[in-house]
Amino acid sequence: MKLITWNVQWFCGIDNVVSVERVLQAACAMADFDVLCLQEIAVNYPGLEGDASADQSAQLEALLKQIDPAFQVFFGAAVDEWRVIKGQEAKGLQRQRFGNLIATRLPVLQVQHHALLYPHDAGLRSMPRMCSMVTVQDPALGAVRIMTTHLEFYSTKQRMAQAKSIVALHEAACQQATNPPALDELGGPFQTKTHTASAILCGDFNFETDADEYSVLQSIFKEDIGNVSAKSSYTAIDSEVTILQDAWPSAHPNQPHTPTFRLHDRRYGPVPIACDFVFVSEDLAHRITAMQVDLNTQASDHQPVLLTLE
Repeated sequence: MKLITWNVQWFCGIDNVVSVERVLQAACAMADFDVLCLQEIAVNYPGLEGDASADQSAQLEALLKQIDPAFQVFFGAAVDEWRVIKGQEAKGLQRQRFGNLIATRLPVLQVQHHALLYPHDAGLRSMPRMCSMVTVQDPALGAVRIMTTHLEFYSTKQRMAQAKSIVALHEAACQQATNPPALDELGGPFQTKTHTASAILCGDFNFETDADEYSVLQSIFKEDIGNVSAKSSYTAIDSEVTILQDAWPSAHPNQPHTPTFRLHDRRYGPVPIACDFVFVSEDLAHRITAMQVDLNTQASDHQPVLLTLE
């Protein structure tokens, strides 16, 4: 399986030109991918830099179908709102959506979109965040739950709550796999689902490796996850749960992460950092054969990350 994750900044490059085609070309040049996870997809936001008024999810799906008709696109809107758009007042309220997507040409078994916790943090800019899950059937790996997300940039409080939300979602999915519901083949919505502990979590996490949130995502909690506040309380105790772990050390032992943000655009800070990660469940770690970052593309203000598992 070849997976690319990329915060595409509504497909707006360093030159302030919005181009879905350019981003897809860069991704295809990086790898003949099976799974493409993108963050910051816009639908009807003409006010964003470069003009993101189009339905970017639909645009991407049409282009992917030209590459391989098997591709399917699953868009999850963290923000879904109706507003009067500046300059288009005569149209009245219009729907606007912003979020993440997962595209894959692998057989899809299940799709879920989860809103993450959004606690108040007065005085700071923020927006809702979510995690999309698409369970695919890989011919070599079996059923794998692909998760992609984009955590809060400005609020540490919200970002920590969202990291804990993801851990709780992963823990619940693992326990469903070990303790499945009653079988149901009647053809209704209670029909038997595919549950798997094998998972890949990727996206733009807006933290670095020394952050508490980085440790949280690689932990399982003995008590109610909402009560965990100190790094010393993180304890892996449940054998039913596969702990998520950063894929980079498996691919590049004893090497620091390659930067993925602020490499070509320093508006958000003077020093390049790594904040776009891929985490894999323990059972997949030994399957990692390669991981790389495209340091050259300027089709977004982030760099794409490629993970290969065999």
